[in-house]
Amino acid sequence: MTFTPWQVFVDLGFAAVLLLAGQLLRSNVRIAQRMFLPASVIGGFIGLALGPNGADLLMMSDAFSAYPGILIALIFASLPFAAKPVGFKAVSGRLADLWAFSSTAILLQWGVGILFTTLVLRSVWGELSPGFGALIAAGFVGGHGTAAAMGETFGDLGWPEAGSLAMTAATVGLLSSIVGGMVWVKWGSHRGHAEFVTRFDDLPEALRTGLIEKDSRESVGDETVSSSSVDTLALHFCLISAAALAGYFLSRGSGWLFPEYKLPVFCLAYIAAVVAHKVFRATRMIGYIDRRTMTHLGGALTDVLVVFGIASIKPAILIEYAAPLASLFAVGIVSCCFLFRYLGPRFFRAYWFERSLFTWGWITGVTAMGIALLRVVDPRNDSDALADFGVAYLFIAPVEIGLVALAPQLLMSGHSWTLAGATLVGALLLIAARGRRQPLRRENG
Repeated sequence: MTFTPWQVFVDLGFAAVLLLAGQLLRSNVRIAQRMFLPASVIGGFIGLALGPNGADLLMMSDAFSAYPGILIALIFASLPFAAKPVGFKAVSGRLADLWAFSSTAILLQWGVGILFTTLVLRSVWGELSPGFGALIAAGFVGGHGTAAAMGETFGDLGWPEAGSLAMTAATVGLLSSIVGGMVWVKWGSHRGHAEFVTRFDDLPEALRTGLIEKDSRESVGDETVSSSSVDTLALHFCLISAAALAGYFLSRGSGWLFPEYKLPVFCLAYIAAVVAHKVFRATRMIGYIDRRTMTHLGGALTDVLVVFGIASIKPAILIEYAAPLASLFAVGIVSCCFLFRYLGPRFFRAYWFERSLFTWGWITGVTAMGIALLRVVDPRNDSDALADFGVAYLFIAPVEIGLVALAPQLLMSGHSWTLAGATLVGALLLIAARGRRQPLRRENG
């Protein structure tokens, strides 16, 4: 189908219908509730089945697969404004444990994937791209957002199949998060590691169906400007869009200055948003930017991205790469199991099972899956895992974003061994520094 300006409207409309269909199924179908499948994932699978890569019943344009690359720039532009302000003194004790464990997970996924691809997969399938090993980190710990970003970057570097493969990795990771997480819950409760485990039927209705009752609802944000001037939501979205636009032009400028090294748009959009955030703080305008509104805008954009991303997966590419892809995913899942079972008890001094399970949820799926699994084993948040993660992630993000921004260029320019060595050494150093202590059953005091 040829692209016309009206086709943008049609594509967004179909994405909206698919997202609504996903929520309808989540709120009414028991199996979708038990698997904690997000509405965006359900809608994405429907779009994959009915869209141009499936039955071709939906009138989607040829540009459908390009939307995730645009949306991820907007999402990254929202991050600096959505983060809670915190000082460095906050990272101590259990926060440092969580930071070290999460950073180790990120570094291991990068290092193990690249090393396995370089040593094994490319010796069997010599035509594989050197970036193939990045798919574990792109999809598992990264999720669909990072998969879109890296797919776009690898595509610009001459590997067009990367987008579909990365989205597949993110989807497999999410399913592993759900299935594997529930297996760990049963194992932990049987072995006595889970201290607060609850039954599925005892979970809050909102967590199971996605629908929040009236007396439990919270405000999504504050109105910071008068609607007689500009709507608050419009102001916040325009700020995100302006930062993303700045990232786009900065990326084009980097391509002119360094033809062989073009910085990705999402990375520069994030930097532009950081600069804008600092300017707003210096001029005291930051009080008119509402953090909750920015958080929900980023979440809304992510939901739409997931729908577009899964629906744009090309099954023919998956069939072509089926054997090496399955091998890579198996190695990725095994490495995450090793992290959970053997490193978790040595990193965390208290509530190792609850904290490790939460980390399992987000390093294989998304943060929302980590929260869902945590509610099963710690319904009252006695482990404080969620609150600690909100602070610790501010210091985890530079590790994750730095690798996402730099790794594709390094891999495609022949530095696979260097990157694998650096990430694995970093992980081993963290394990050596934090991994010898025995866990405590409960917090002292």
